[in-house]
Amino acid sequence: MKIFITIFVFAVPIYLSAQKDNNFIDWSGNKRLVWEDFTAEPVKGSDAAALTATHLGFSYSFSKNKVAYKIECRFDKTKSWGLVQSDWILKHEQGHFDIAEIFARKLHKIVSAYQFNRKTFQKDLDSIYQSIVTEKEVFQLQYDNETNFSRNKLRQEEWLKKIAMLLKEYESFSAYNS
Repeated sequence: MKIFITIFVFAVPIYLSAQKDNNFIDWSGNKRLVWEDFTAEPVKGSDAAALTATHLGFSYSFSKNKVAYKIECRFDKTKSWGLVQSDWILKHEQGHFDIAEIFARKLHKIVSAYQFNRKTFQKDLDSIYQSIVTEKEVFQLQYDNETNFSRNKLRQEEWLKKIAMLLKEYESFSAYNS
């Protein structure tokens, strides 16, 4: 069986509402996904075992020659489903969510170092965001391909270690909404 990932990405040049939505789970090192989080109905006829939908949101505004921004890394419960619900597949799906968090941290690292330019900031920030999204999508596909959608257990374990190492490497950029 194949496991596919769907990535939902939104770039809005204004602040998103800070309201919490019960359909989403914000990434947290203290919260691991459980199958009960996958509330969507499996797609009929799909050969996928599970689907994880993540959201890497980025919004910004500026005032007094300074950019303020918000980054969101969220799991969408209503678009994620698990047809084959094993611990092994759940670890693979958690890997997809963790990869999204790595790229949220990378985005924060780059944007926090951005030198404000009043004339080009919108174009600059949109370009930074799109570059990160593209890199994340390539990384997600590489994860699925190299692990054969979790079926290659040795490569899956190697990837989980790599993901954990990258989360640690970018840990100093994890407070992107403080």
